Amino acid sequence: MPTMSLPQQLLETLSALPVPGCYRVAYSGGRDSHVLLHALCGLREKLQAPLSAVHVDHGLQTASPRWAEHCREISRQLQIPLEIIRLALQPEKGRSLEEQARQERYRAFSGLMRPGEMLLMAHHQEDQAETVLLQLLRGAGPAGLAAMPIVVEFGPGYQARPLLAQPRRVLDEYALSNRLIWVEDPSNQETGFDRNYLRREVMPLLTERWPSLARTLARSARHCAEAQGLIDEVAGQDLLRLLKPGGDTLLLSGLVSLSAPKGRAVLRAWIRGKGFQLPNTARLDRILMEMSSAAEERNPLVHWPGVEVRRYRDRLYLMPPLKKIEPHLSLLWDGRTVLELPAGLGRLRVIPSEGGLSLRQWEQGRIQIRFRHQRERLQLSGRSHSQSFKNFFQQQAIPPWQRGRIPFVYIDDQLAAVADLAQCRPFTAGKGERGMQIQWDR
Repeated sequence: MPTMSLPQQLLETLSALPVPGCYRVAYSGGRDSHVLLHALCGLREKLQAPLSAVHVDHGLQTASPRWAEHCREISRQLQIPLEIIRLALQPEKGRSLEEQARQERYRAFSGLMRPGEMLLMAHHQEDQAETVLLQLLRGAGPAGLAAMPIVVEFGPGYQARPLLAQPRRVLDEYALSNRLIWVEDPSNQETGFDRNYLRREVMPLLTERWPSLARTLARSARHCAEAQGLIDEVAGQDLLRLLKPGGDTLLLSGLVSLSAPKGRAVLRAWIRGKGFQLPNTARLDRILMEMSSAAEERNPLVHWPGVEVRRYRDRLYLMPPLKKIEPHLSLLWDGRTVLELPAGLGRLRVIPSEGGLSLRQWEQGRIQIRFRHQRERLQLSGRSHSQSFKNFFQQQAIPPWQRGRIPFVYIDDQLAAVADLAQCRPFTAGKGERGMQIQWDR
């Protein structure tokens, strides 16, 4: 039986994947992505969706404008639409430039895609083997060792790697036989980057001793992916049981009743499902230990870059870092237009209603929004006695870290409402009087 050509194998791989609205090739100008783009052009009449390309210029090399022009010229020759995204990366202290560039590149790709489209990457078998080794050296578990999937949901569509089963030599042969011209990034020679060091210094030695290394590691990655799939299935069932109905907080007592491995798996499923970066195992263990052992009046916090986990009562909350609000901030509001709140807190608007706040007092008064009450007690509408803010927040089950982020509505320097949670005397609409309600779009 004759061996299938690279384009034939590519078409067979794509036919097993979801049919997208468009194929977008991530085209760097290098050999691998050029091979992918060129082979797809030859299949254009057989593809089930239109074909286009996208190039990301990181701005990290002086030659990068020339690379972008090269990509533009090749795309013109192939009659493929090309979109160029230019980034202005600034190296951040203490952060891997390689990782920073990768994350920003993927963010740019995701922002470009429309629903149902598929981003095609040119990773091949040796890339997969390198990823497995890198993850192993970082102490990764089955999810990390599963390395790169052939297809995964990405942004509003998909990301696929249809060459993942192909050895590098197959791409070499295709590039030479089709006389392809590509650009060489000199940073690929810099062994200060982990992947480059592995590729140039380590992999050749290992392959000399074990010639089928790349294929074998790719097979191990598939085994790990299957194992992780089973873990995710079990963790997903536990997660559904521990999530608050209609919400996204996690039941702490249920979590700690699980074995430690199960608890970590549930936390990973929860964090991944919310779109946050996964922490290392040490931080997962801290969540399990510190959240359950801290005294009831404490507010434990475990955080890592871009993520915070907090506890209130028997629930765990997952969120991005809270943006700072100046405690004495005061916003004037005309009471008619929508008011944008600071620090990503949403917006306030008013809607007419029966009862609620007095529309007459609202229209005649001076309205201010503050984020710290003036130590007064709450005089809630419909109640003959006042109460403390502490008791009110506890009754409303508002976590401590949210209490300084609630908009207090003042009319002529008197507290009229606590956002849309409560209305205060003497601003309640009387019987037959026109009223209005505050709506807080969080």
